[in-house]
Amino acid sequence: MYRNRKSFIAVLITIVALSWGCKDDPPSEVTLPSNLEISFLVDTIDHGTVAIEAKADKANFYTCTFSEGTESTTDEASDGLFSYTYSEAGTYDVVVKAHATESEFIQQEESVTITFPVPGNEGDYPTAGYSTPTSYSGYDLVWQDEFDGNSLNSSDWNYEIGTGSNGWGNNELQYYTEDNASVSDGYLTIEAKEQFFNGNNYTSSRITTLNKQSFKYGRIDIRAAMPFGQGMWPALWMLGQSFPSAGWPYCGEIDIMEMAGGNAAGKGDNVVLGTIHWDNNGTYANYGDKTTLSTGTLADEFHVYTIKWDETAINWYLDDQLFNSVDITPSGLSEFHEEFFFIFNVAVGGDFSGSPDSSTEFPQKMFVDYVRVFQEQ
Repeated sequence: MYRNRKSFIAVLITIVALSWGCKDDPPSEVTLPSNLEISFLVDTIDHGTVAIEAKADKANFYTCTFSEGTESTTDEASDGLFSYTYSEAGTYDVVVKAHATESEFIQQEESVTITFPVPGNEGDYPTAGYSTPTSYSGYDLVWQDEFDGNSLNSSDWNYEIGTGSNGWGNNELQYYTEDNASVSDGYLTIEAKEQFFNGNNYTSSRITTLNKQSFKYGRIDIRAAMPFGQGMWPALWMLGQSFPSAGWPYCGEIDIMEMAGGNAAGKGDNVVLGTIHWDNNGTYANYGDKTTLSTGTLADEFHVYTIKWDETAINWYLDDQLFNSVDITPSGLSEFHEEFFFIFNVAVGGDFSGSPDSSTEFPQKMFVDYVRVFQEQ
């Protein structure tokens, strides 16, 4: 079975030496830093980028020298954070210094091996999977994004940046950036990376159509291939357009699909969940159900995640097979008779999925082929 794993960078870190030194004997009044520790943060940008964090006691600043071929680059940072992008595969020397002054320092030397790509992870997008048509009898296609350009359409999509409140309210571990979302070859790609950024050990992207595209009722089809592994939490979902003023859960939430990767009980790389969340007369409520693939995982090929939503019910489908249904006619479910906007994201960690572990491979990518909204004529 084809595995959905795009090429990525493997960073193998080998500590080759720990040396102490200075350019000159330090004056007696100068106290050298001590306990220099170097962490290589495995960064999976597709251009050979390596991120480093240095820490030492009593260091005033740090320098890091990256060598590549006959060239070398030295950077200075007060926080001990460095990154460098290698142009070719190979093993390279890295020297990190913790300084008391320009000439008084301690240093640590390491070697970094870069390979393009990691064997066994070649390939970009799945080549197979389920598809749905661009028209249905009795429906009009009112909005679609086929991701045919080379960037997101700013008339349709927003980026949400940062960590939100308490990890977006879920103790998630990633920092959302614009850089982790890209459009090419007819696909939107959202990439989760193991990358130290602004105090977080992971980065990803979260995009929305808030105040740009919102809908009440219809058939919604999203063709996508998922990431996989412990700690991966991809979601294709909707919030009520009233979210900025009403807040959650008062605005209502429709999870067209979400997945908690790994092997957690009732979850996993082959399990799709469809759920709604709402305020039931002052009490938080939710209702959902799930379906499990008979073979393989949601990363192996494309699947189509669908809801059919009207005045009476919301029904969830995986590849046109019904797996969940909820009656929305009770008065306590009034949220689901209003406009909703889209959110696409890949979270890393959090209350729902748990944290990544040693089995989790990075980068992880969610590919979206299209999103289409149909409404009854």
